[in-house]
Amino acid sequence: MALAVCVGALRAAFQMLLDAVIAVKAETTVFKPHLGNIKSTLDSLQPMIEEIEKYNSKEGLENYTMQMEAGVNLVRKCSKVGVWRCCRKYRYTKKLDELDRCIQRLVDVLKVQGIRDVRETLVSLRNIETVLHRIEGNFVMQNQSEKINGWPAVPEPPPVTVGLDVPVKELKIKLLRDDVSMLVLTAAGGCGKTTLAKKFCQDQEVKDKFKDNIFFVTLSKKPNLDLIVHELYQRKGSQVPAFQNEVIAVNWLQLFLKETGQSPLLIVLDDVWSGSESLLEKFDQFKMSNYKVLVTSRFAFPRFGSPYHLESLNDADAMALFRHSASLDDKTSYAREDLSRKIVELCKGFPLAIAEVGRSLRCQPIEIWQKKVMEWSKGSSILASNSDLLACLESSLDALDTEKPILKECFLDLCSFPRDQRISAANLVDMWAELYGLDEPSLSIANLYELTTQSLANLVATRNEREPDGYYTEYFVTQHDMLRELAIHQASQDPIEQRKRLIIKTCGDNLPMWLAEQKHQPLQARILSISTDGAFSKKWPNMQLPKAEVLVLNFETNSYALPEFVKKMDNLKVLIVTNYGFLPSELNNFQLLGSSSNLKSIRLERISIPSISKNLKQLKSIQKISLFMCSIGQAFGKGSIQILDALPNLAEMHIDYCHDLVELPAELCDLICLKKLSITNCHNLSALPEKIGKLVSLEVLRLRSCTDLLELPGSIMNLKKLNFLDISYCLSIKELPEHIGEMCSLKKLNMRQCSRLRDLPASVLDLEQLKNVTCDEETELLWQPFLPLLKNVHIKAVKEDINLNWLHKLPS
Repeated sequence: MALAVCVGALRAAFQMLLDAVIAVKAETTVFKPHLGNIKSTLDSLQPMIEEIEKYNSKEGLENYTMQMEAGVNLVRKCSKVGVWRCCRKYRYTKKLDELDRCIQRLVDVLKVQGIRDVRETLVSLRNIETVLHRIEGNFVMQNQSEKINGWPAVPEPPPVTVGLDVPVKELKIKLLRDDVSMLVLTAAGGCGKTTLAKKFCQDQEVKDKFKDNIFFVTLSKKPNLDLIVHELYQRKGSQVPAFQNEVIAVNWLQLFLKETGQSPLLIVLDDVWSGSESLLEKFDQFKMSNYKVLVTSRFAFPRFGSPYHLESLNDADAMALFRHSASLDDKTSYAREDLSRKIVELCKGFPLAIAEVGRSLRCQPIEIWQKKVMEWSKGSSILASNSDLLACLESSLDALDTEKPILKECFLDLCSFPRDQRISAANLVDMWAELYGLDEPSLSIANLYELTTQSLANLVATRNEREPDGYYTEYFVTQHDMLRELAIHQASQDPIEQRKRLIIKTCGDNLPMWLAEQKHQPLQARILSISTDGAFSKKWPNMQLPKAEVLVLNFETNSYALPEFVKKMDNLKVLIVTNYGFLPSELNNFQLLGSSSNLKSIRLERISIPSISKNLKQLKSIQKISLFMCSIGQAFGKGSIQILDALPNLAEMHIDYCHDLVELPAELCDLICLKKLSITNCHNLSALPEKIGKLVSLEVLRLRSCTDLLELPGSIMNLKKLNFLDISYCLSIKELPEHIGEMCSLKKLNMRQCSRLRDLPASVLDLEQLKNVTCDEETELLWQPFLPLLKNVHIKAVKEDINLNWLHKLPS
């Protein structure tokens, strides 16, 4: 009885205070804002007052009743305070604010009590739903016209969209499958992900399926689940109380999905940022046949399935978008049309760039168009002249600044390589090992995968290996030109003398003005990249680069000379020389490297090795050499320096796609410090030197795709430290060495597609350390008789994909 009196008194006090506030607020102007705050707090308290009898506990209500009764007197006194009574106004203002805080404390107490009551009844999901239904019922807005609060169900796409019809069809095929509940639509910033999502929601087939059950929510960089759930309920025309913790928010989300998902339900989570995996999991955990989630993001979130990558616009669509953005019509002059095509080509199908550039040139004189095209064609950045486009792209890097600074550095390093050329992942592995201490190649590849998932680069493999073995010569990186421009823009913000990366690109013999005017002051760059075209013939000016650790040289001529300043690059650790011409080029001045006491790694692509072997000086510090598509056949013939004298500490040698290599030079067997020898895709290689057993330090021997190799020399049994042997796709090998069992350290053997191999020597039983054998279904049969005695050997038979599309990806 006492509790009933207590509740009744609180209700009466509440109603008296509410009436007083409404009445005085209408009469006075002095305290109108403060009374408005109190009115809002009382409105949020009212449904709780109506439910208060159902609460299990009502401690402290007498105190709040007394404070409300005192509040009634306070509010009535405020009606008598005039504008000129400043002291009394200040005093009453403080008291009204305290009254508002008191009522807000009561709201918080009743919320907590209500939550406690809910928790005490969480015996089953049915009980949860009953309680939440009861609370939700008290928050339904009375005025249906206010239920959406000006927020449309799905925002309209722009009035003109191009190139999205096919992506919409593909999205429908992927997302509307029965076995898919969530699909991530990903691309770099400015590629049109949000526009595509809006157009998808407006598609007639999608609208027919989901009707009014489409919810489009735009997220922030750090999304708040409470706000998202409130927004979903607001879209339904309902309100929910503030959540005390995320568990309660998840319960409300679960209830929303269960109720709304009785009919087909589509939720679009737009602009989801990196680090939001836990949020996506909360939406993805409820598996219902009618429930679909479309996520748009610059990040691929691979844990949620294969994403849909939005590609750049094709030429026709890009031109259509530019014409619209620049307000061109059918009467546009031929000269302006020609300039338009050049601009579209420079934008490389990047929708935001096309639209922004088009808008910036709208109604401008043709001379302005000509000036811009001339500047951009000479290498001036489109980003530098368009702040909105730059801001959009730079926002992709914001999170990397604090969360993953090394990853941002890796992104910026990609601009060291020429535009429109794929980058060998092996180049980056060598660079990052020295620059960032990423000694294991897999760490560098992991960074490239992360850049790919964040739509900042694209890592591709020319051959799909299910279990990479640490050799990434068949991995390549591509990057949209607009992202490369972003990297160059970011890398060039500091003064030239202070830049970490110095990127020099010439057209003909035209050197950058700063280089021609340089007064021999030291440059602080850690990376120097020089790209020249086929018309370059000048000698390089003297540059001082005391801190440079990586030198990247890109050229297109039949003959190229290392710059003279190389001999003064005392800190040089990695040299990457790439000839983008068709035939191997002669490389001169190679002897300059003799003074580079810190040089550890050299990678040469399309270079004539005989041209340098005759002038090879002793390079004691060199530990790794990689030769890709080089001319190597006569490299170590008569007149060349002894390779052991030149490279006494060489630990790794990689030879790939060197088609003129018929027989491996016997001189290579003198490299007693060699630990890794990889000879891959050398299809004309038919023989290895019999003395290969002299490589007593060898741990890895990779002979992948040497299709003409006939046999392994018998001396291979002397490789006592060898733990990995790869002879996969060696189609001509008929038998393994009889004494292969003496390779006492061999742990891993890859022998896929050794199609002419008919049996195994009995000595394989002596391979006590052997753990993993990778083969195909045919060669697996050769191991069956030995398996009862090879208890620790795991045979993995890979079913070969007959599809030979990978052949089209081979280097040309």
